[in-house]
Amino acid sequence: RSAIHGRGLFCKRSIEAGEMVIEYSGVLVRSVLTDKREKFYDSKGIGCYMFRIDDLEVVDATMQGSAARFINHSCEPNCYSRVIQVEGQKHIVIFALRRILRGEELTYDYKFPIEEPHAKLPCNC
Repeated sequence: RSAIHGRGLFCKRSIEAGEMVIEYSGVLVRSVLTDKREKFYDSKGIGCYMFRIDDLEVVDATMQGSAARFINHSCEPNCYSRVIQVEGQKHIVIFALRRILRGEELTYDYKFPIEEPHAKLPCNC
């Protein structure tokens, strides 16, 4: 369990700054389908795990995906994400921002758009 939210993801070994930590993988979907999928997941009481690659594509890790989907947001993260291309395919990769010690929870900045004060999600980090 995470003190931030839900399960969280924790290091089994220390990770050095700049080291690749994990790939955020799942089903590649067109961004126009994300609202429909999110409403479906909400109606079934399923947590939604989606990561936008660009304006056209999103990785949906809700039903099948790597453990990276459990990495929580933090305003002071120890990881960062990058979209990289490998043989013409886009991949979301999580890298260590600094040295991360064994047992520490992995976090990155979700970079949500600025929200109106009345609609702002509470920060638990």
